[in-house]
This record gives sequence, structure tokens and C-alpha cells, in this order.
Amino acid sequence: MNLPNKLTLLRICLIPVFVIVMLSQMNNFFLISCIIFILASITDFLDGRIARKHNLVTDFGKFMDPLADKLLVLSALICMIEYNLVAGWMVIIIVARELTVSILRAIAAAEGKVIAASGGGKLKTITQMLSIIVLLIGENFNNGLLLNIGFVCILIATLLTLYSGWEYLYKNKELFMNSK
Repeated sequence: MNLPNKLTLLRICLIPVFVIVMLSQMNNFFLISCIIFILASITDFLDGRIARKHNLVTDFGKFMDPLADKLLVLSALICMIEYNLVAGWMVIIIVARELTVSILRAIAAAEGKVIAASGGGKLKTITQMLSIIVLLIGENFNNGLLLNIGFVCILIATLLTLYSGWEYLYKNKELFMNSK
């Protein structure tokens, strides 16, 4: 197994650690959760960069990297509902988009096509991750300004989520039009 795939697996392994810490309510759990989330997010940045730079792109990585991202972000957002850091309706939109795009990719794969990540999808993921980090830091330090910035960021992330979902559906509408 190559290094980018190991980094993807590390990200997946960090998810339950994040969730356990986030829901533990131990001292400084928001800060510790944030650090774990940042480490996991860094693996997302590194695995793709290393894979492309050293020609280590694999089918495993193509499948597991976006799945790991979705699991990380969705786990964090669902935990954050518990503390009223994000609105449930925002998380529902994000979950619905992720499921829709995953199903679209599965339909495409069944027809021998690959749907690459779009610029909108990448921006959505970055904005979601940044929102989570800002909200966790803001809550840890009880900083109203950071919490307000985090709210605006997650609102923007939700709008980008809607846009990128529409973008995937629109660009791949032939998968629905030609289905039997």
C-alpha cells in the first residue's frame, strides 16, 4: 500500500477518534476535536498531492479519498448539531448532496465512466472543513466573533454544497436521460 492510501486510511481511522472526543465532553474537547480534525484534513491535502506528484494514483485512492472526506465532514457536522453549532437543515442539505453525488458516481461507474471531482466540489469541501475548524475554535474559546464567522462560513459552505450538487447533476444529466 502506497503512502497516499495510508494517509487516506489514517484519515478514516481518525474519524472515530474525533467523534469519541467530540462527544466525551472532557476538558477542552472542542479544542482537542479541532486538532484531530485539522490533522485529518491535512491528510486529505497531502494524499492527493503526493499521489499526483509521484504518479501514485490508484483505484483504491480514487474511491476511498472522497469517501474519507465525506465521512470526516459528515461525522463532524452531525456531532456539531449536538452542541447547536450547525443547523440540522444545513447538515441535511450536505448529506443529501453527498448521497446524490455518490449515487451518480456509482451509476457512471456501472456504465464505465468516471466522474472527476469538480472545482465546485473541491471548493465545497475546503469551505466545509474551514467552517468546522472555525466553529470548533470559536466554541472552545467562547468567542462570539469566531462563532459568527463560522456561521457565515457554514452558510456559504451549504450554498456551495447546493451549487456543486446541481453542477454534478447538470453536467451528467445524460446518465439519467439515457437510463433504461
